[in-house]
Amino acid sequence: MSFFSNLFDRKKLSATAANLGLLKTDMHSHFIPGIDDGAKTMEDSLRLIRGMKELGYEKVITTPHTMSDYYQNTPGIILDGLENVREELKKNNINIQLEAASEYYVDYEFGEKLKRAEVLTFSGKHVLIEVSFLNPPDNLEATIFNLNIAGYKPILAHPERYPYWHGNMEKYERLRDMGALLQVNILSLTQYYSKEVNQTAMKLVDLSLVDLLGTDMHHDKHLEAICTRALYEPYLHKLLESGKLLNASL
Repeated sequence: MSFFSNLFDRKKLSATAANLGLLKTDMHSHFIPGIDDGAKTMEDSLRLIRGMKELGYEKVITTPHTMSDYYQNTPGIILDGLENVREELKKNNINIQLEAASEYYVDYEFGEKLKRAEVLTFSGKHVLIEVSFLNPPDNLEATIFNLNIAGYKPILAHPERYPYWHGNMEKYERLRDMGALLQVNILSLTQYYSKEVNQTAMKLVDLSLVDLLGTDMHHDKHLEAICTRALYEPYLHKLLESGKLLNASL
């Protein structure tokens, strides 16, 4: 990108940083060390959570991956890790409310866990789910139906990042009509992931289809990108000012 392109791009940014403190709660992050592709060490966890507090968050619901083929986390593993991080937060005088659930990959094992009621929930039986980035899921609508029937409240993580739905706003509307909440990543409001992801996220905002914002923070690069770029994105300001986000109710 040329100097002039960079200059033009900066002119589109807001002059003031958005106040993420308005959200109060973040419900998508990876801060339990060593159990997925997020924080690797306790030092990583503390640094990232301290960053969340500095951004204005009062509560963090961290959500490590549960995937049958990669991250075989159980409620016990996650909750033990949560207690370890809480102890270190207290020792280091980092005053922020920390809870944990999981980001469940919708696969056969998740269906079995659901039947056995072995899923971690937050804030009134909310369950965070994700699907493949490569192939359209065959079982997502059935999973949303089963979650609702069982009394859970499904939240689909970063739907704007699934390339096979780009340009298909009817799909997002259908998922919401079925009872799924849609959670967009803050960094999707920039071109951090890709231009296509950014465009889809902005369309979701324009159509009032975004229910929740999440950091999906894994590492320092995510924190830096939020602080140096995302906070100045007009669409983040627009979404925060809409009054339609549910984060503060969690």
